[in-house]
Amino acid sequence: MTTRRLAAGAAAAAALSLALAACSSGDAAEPAASGTTAAAAGSVNLADVCPATVVVQTDWNPQSEQGGLFELLGPDAKIDAQQKTISGSLYSKGQPTGVNVEIRAGGPAIGYTAVPAQMYTDKDILLGWVNTDEAIQNSQAMPTTAVFATFEKAPWMVMWDPATYPDVKTIADLGKTDAVVRYFNGATWMDYLVGSGQLRKDHTDGGYDGTPANFVAAKGKDGQQGFATVEPYVYQNEIKEWGKPVDYQLIADTGYPLYAVALSVRSDDVSKQSACLKKLIPVVQQSTADFFADPTAANALIVKAVEEYNTGWVYPAGEAASSAKEQVSLGLVSNGTNDELGDFDEARVQKILDITTPILTKNGTAPAAGLKATDLFTNDFLDPSIGLGS
Repeated sequence: MTTRRLAAGAAAAAALSLALAACSSGDAAEPAASGTTAAAAGSVNLADVCPATVVVQTDWNPQSEQGGLFELLGPDAKIDAQQKTISGSLYSKGQPTGVNVEIRAGGPAIGYTAVPAQMYTDKDILLGWVNTDEAIQNSQAMPTTAVFATFEKAPWMVMWDPATYPDVKTIADLGKTDAVVRYFNGATWMDYLVGSGQLRKDHTDGGYDGTPANFVAAKGKDGQQGFATVEPYVYQNEIKEWGKPVDYQLIADTGYPLYAVALSVRSDDVSKQSACLKKLIPVVQQSTADFFADPTAANALIVKAVEEYNTGWVYPAGEAASSAKEQVSLGLVSNGTNDELGDFDEARVQKILDITTPILTKNGTAPAAGLKATDLFTNDFLDPSIGLGS
């Protein structure tokens, strides 16, 4: 999900005793051995309806945006540095559920394979992080259906230097300047920004490599893609060569209201795994609410996992804490227009389908014939009584 930033420097290490403490409340325990039997179920029992291990495939290295998933882990969480996974008994509000959960890193850990492709390659994966436009793009060969909205608003953004462009308030404003905007090639949202006239194609550069070097070297002249929960903190606090604020606009606020990294299943599993999903997804809703109520333990585990994976990704504790705070304060994670966490708005999904269909068709990745917005998501497994603050 986040930019492929290989920042220099050592990550701030959380103490192992804290990192492996229960993210949900509970007594401390020794780390579980690989393949261990899950702890006996408490008030929520998933053992009779779910796989023995619920496997979740993320799209990047561990980070605070995955906090709701890490909150599922209990005191027996075990980090596998070689496989880039973390696993243990799956907990709900401090009690085990009778099954295990395994959270897999994405990005470099899976050779930058797209999550839908990974889900169809490895059928052990039950849930994966998939963007709405990505689901549309892969709807012919690898259809997925979203079951929980990780974000109410996608954290993707385009940023610029406010000292160089004091009058720029939006991406469209930036498009009227001489700034060149760098981005990862293949981003459908960039095709949208250019097609809608907010940016000029000859002022975009798809060669962004995820490092700050070119942005810093341009001395404020250029723009760059990023994440509202990452780059503003990093550029001001971790990149000494920059060391000052950046301004940005969320791509979600430009008329591209996709759901980023929605927790999704292979479309056939909506029916095949319905009994599991009906009990599991409310647990994910609650774990997400619990994480934002107190992200300390899960963030410590995330930082420790990053340190042990040792992929070159650097994720200090300060960045994790900032991200958890910003996800809520910026409205990226919220109950939206109701009191329910993680639900989808059909009109928003339809708008992304309408925007991306001609773009993807032109690019040679047309969506499945007759694809409907309701093929791309379902709210059927959510508990409407669970929201932030629950």
